Amino acid sequence: MTGILVVGGGIAGPAAALSLHRAGFDVTVYEAHPDTGADIGAFLTLAGNGMRALAQFGAAEIVAEIGFPVTKMTVLDATGTALVDVPLGEDDDPLTHYRCLRRAELASALRREVRRREIPLRHSARLVGITEDAAGITAGFADGTSATGDLLVGADGLHSAVRSCLDPAAGPSYAGQRVFYGYTTRAKPLDDRDRITMIRGSGAAFGCLSSPAGETFWFARVPRPPSSAEHGRKTAARLRDELLPLLRPDATPAADIVAETGEDLMVTDALHLSPGIRWRSGRAILIGDAAHAASPATGQGASMALEDAVVLAKALRDSETQAAGLERYELHRRPRVEQNIEVSAQLTASRAAPTPSAVGNAALAHQNRRPPRANPALTALLDWHTPLPAHPVR
Repeated sequence: MTGILVVGGGIAGPAAALSLHRAGFDVTVYEAHPDTGADIGAFLTLAGNGMRALAQFGAAEIVAEIGFPVTKMTVLDATGTALVDVPLGEDDDPLTHYRCLRRAELASALRREVRRREIPLRHSARLVGITEDAAGITAGFADGTSATGDLLVGADGLHSAVRSCLDPAAGPSYAGQRVFYGYTTRAKPLDDRDRITMIRGSGAAFGCLSSPAGETFWFARVPRPPSSAEHGRKTAARLRDELLPLLRPDATPAADIVAETGEDLMVTDALHLSPGIRWRSGRAILIGDAAHAASPATGQGASMALEDAVVLAKALRDSETQAAGLERYELHRRPRVEQNIEVSAQLTASRAAPTPSAVGNAALAHQNRRPPRANPALTALLDWHTPLPAHPVR
């Protein structure tokens, strides 16, 4: 019998395994997909809270090495006028600077760290069901094998098989936007390689930034009906043709960047979960997108999942019983992550680019025009050596 079964080998699962391992638990990770390497994938920007969470289980440095820093944010309107210009990250710790990287790169780095610490990681283990009783919980896999432990952590993402077992009616729904992602080395790189530019365009919300190597990363959030099967087969050229008419009317760099993008272009539907779904049973708990997926407007999905990993490990470590630990975890996580779902949904509905209040600690910088400082309550929540506070942190 393994102590804790972690289902999901993306971002939340390996992060939970690393954090739980540090807390002294025996952990095994089960991932549905074979170890086939990373594809193009979408990119993400880890905010300061995500980097702070990584530091609690010793993974901030490895992520900082593969990502590039993002220390400033500018918000433009459709005329190219700057509405907001603020620093990002905390001024007291370089490791809390925002980092941009591909989602697949982050997941691969965390899995490598899992293996380095000799935490068992099994691929091609697709969950098909769970059973639990007073003695333990058993995960059944599609290949006919099974594993039994004291606790099962469902970290298997937006289309979670674990969530389907706990709350079959709680599936994701369409958030009202399609999200285009792309990469190009042909477009002129932005002048500041550590700045993310968010554009409140007339036809789309757009964001872009350039890596130190000169590769420009970009996304566009477009209000549209959900994709059809035919849409999913569109070529990069047809996706460009669909997006460019929405960007051309604006006096911003967005259209030129998209026009210079080759085959590294993709589109996905923005999906989210409704607040209030069931997160746990007696021996199972959901974390990350499996529990609280939000539309991508706030850019906090991965960072919130990393926070989950730390808070779950602390709650279990510091509680007298497993049941009490799971209850403490949900008490501290639900208000914060469901607030993120609501804010992200509001931004999605308005087609706006994130404002400083939506990206957290940049709000203080906007008001005072100085580098932002850490949120003391959030710092205490995530600090490995500080007991969980009495009240939840939003």
